[in-house]
Amino acid sequence: MTRYKGFFNRFNYIPYLFILPAFILILLFKAYPIYKTIIDGFKNDGMWTFSVYKRVFSDMSFWNSLWISIKINLIMLPLQIILAFCMALLVNVDIKGVGIFRTIYYLPVTISLTIATILWNLMLSPNNGVINSMLGIINIPPQGFLISKSQALWSIVVIASWKGVGFWMMFILAGLKNIDSGLFESAKMDGARYLTVLFKIVIPMIKKVLLFVIIADTIGGMLLFAPVQLITKGGPEGSTHVLIYEAYNAAFLFGDRPRAAVIVTVLLIIIIIIVVIQFKFLNGKDDSTIKGR
Repeated sequence: MTRYKGFFNRFNYIPYLFILPAFILILLFKAYPIYKTIIDGFKNDGMWTFSVYKRVFSDMSFWNSLWISIKINLIMLPLQIILAFCMALLVNVDIKGVGIFRTIYYLPVTISLTIATILWNLMLSPNNGVINSMLGIINIPPQGFLISKSQALWSIVVIASWKGVGFWMMFILAGLKNIDSGLFESAKMDGARYLTVLFKIVIPMIKKVLLFVIIADTIGGMLLFAPVQLITKGGPEGSTHVLIYEAYNAAFLFGDRPRAAVIVTVLLIIIIIIVVIQFKFLNGKDDSTIKGR
């Protein structure tokens, strides 16, 4: 008994008891569903087979959905990162009342994505939406934002960006606050211009934060679902039919669980690749060791 007592004295198990409930929940609701999804992709009528993968990869709707998911990220990622970075710079000042602007910029994050999607659907309505009403004042005809093949994808990008920019802004702002103000004073004394300070000091110093935001935003973009499911249903003419919505239709509309499992597995592989790239960059040289800090 004394031997076991000595073991527990050396091994501090108390912290592990606190994280055990969270660990069990992660296993049940994260790890097991992922495992089950991967297994379901290789099973068809109770038999192990690659036929489901062959069927999915030969379906043009799968490749079209994958391309739309990638296209959304190509549009939305730089838009959100640039806006979030500019907003963080604007509120990274020590003036009276700046907290009000930070709250205003962050406010969309506090609104449920479902509620925000419904509100934007009402505002972008071609009949009595407030956006078209405002355009009518300057003699612009009503636009079919969410019912037009050429505009629906852009409208989804606007909705997702309005909801997400404030969230990413807070991460970048935290990175900006971590920069030693003495660096800016030294640069000012050396006569450095604003753009020089921005590209030579600010961006290198928050490189890790920016990389995290870029990777996390990309993952969020690949899993963008709510606006598509609630408003466009993948239309018009498949212009917003993202890959996660293709998986949703396969599972819940057509009852084809193996196909849905394959699509989700492909998404999982893409996300894993992104995470590997993230760790590769985040384990690089820390730019916070700039001389003079």
